[in-house]
Amino acid sequence: MRRILLALVSVCACAFLLPRASADDTVTLKIASVAPEGTPWSEGLQQFKTMVESKTKHVKVKLFLGGLLGDENETVQQTQRGQIQGVGGSTGAIASLVPELNVLELPFLFRTAKEADHVLDGVALAPLEKAFRAKGLVLGFWSENGYRSFGTSFGFIKSPADLKGRKMRTQENKVHIQMYSAFGASPVPIPTTEVLTSLQTGVISGYDQTPLYASAAQWLSATKYYTLTEHIYQPAAIVFNKTWFDALPPTDQAILLSARADLVPGMRDEIRALNPILLENFPAMKVQVYKPTAAERASFEAPAATARDTYMAGASQGEKDLYKLISAELKSYRGGK
Repeated sequence: MRRILLALVSVCACAFLLPRASADDTVTLKIASVAPEGTPWSEGLQQFKTMVESKTKHVKVKLFLGGLLGDENETVQQTQRGQIQGVGGSTGAIASLVPELNVLELPFLFRTAKEADHVLDGVALAPLEKAFRAKGLVLGFWSENGYRSFGTSFGFIKSPADLKGRKMRTQENKVHIQMYSAFGASPVPIPTTEVLTSLQTGVISGYDQTPLYASAAQWLSATKYYTLTEHIYQPAAIVFNKTWFDALPPTDQAILLSARADLVPGMRDEIRALNPILLENFPAMKVQVYKPTAAERASFEAPAATARDTYMAGASQGEKDLYKLISAELKSYRGGK
């Protein structure tokens, strides 16, 4: 027994002496994303690849775009397990492992993108970094999906009544499912990579997504009406496997995280500037666009509040703490309103 204990102590001691990856080692960073090639997301990841490889010289970034390695939820799990080193995905998908992100998905939480930036880059950052690490992940930097609105084959969505009984695709996310239920729809959770086929075959008759992603993923080919409800602001994030990240030299870790200051502002601005241009071209793709009146948009707020309250009632303590923190910060940012 004594020999066994001594052997275990020896093994543990050796483990502590294992070196980090040195600055001369070549390491690979495989990043998966459902973002198609030729989109601002893929261009942003390419910029990240160029920055990392030029500054470290030995970290080689390999991008797997267009869902090549699987859907969002699937590749988030692959990253946690260490099968790949990174993933770029929507917060709605990453919330499958980091539930605190569900708070960001609550409908009508952020009134403007600027106040979302203020919260994400400010009070929410530290608690979310901690939550990511607790799940074996590292929050690298934010990206942008944007404001989600409704695309359908059957008509504009001017009030929740227009969704009653309709089969609407939802992300595989409890907040999104709860929202659709509160609006009276019949939510159908479908992976991102299967949405176009589901629209074409009539499995669903609508969805909510940003103009940019709906265009890039060719969902517009099976869409006739797009209503600018802008009911959820959704960020995206580039996330790393914690074990892989922690083994890097501190200088390399700093380079990976430097994208927060060096790349994120430009990525956000580019995507936000592109959406209005895309919307102008929707009619050419035989998609009619409607912007709800203030009263029509307000009709969604009461059921959205019900969805928020229902979800938060069963949320984890970490989610509740983050929601309280964000709500207080938004109230202050809005001048107490």
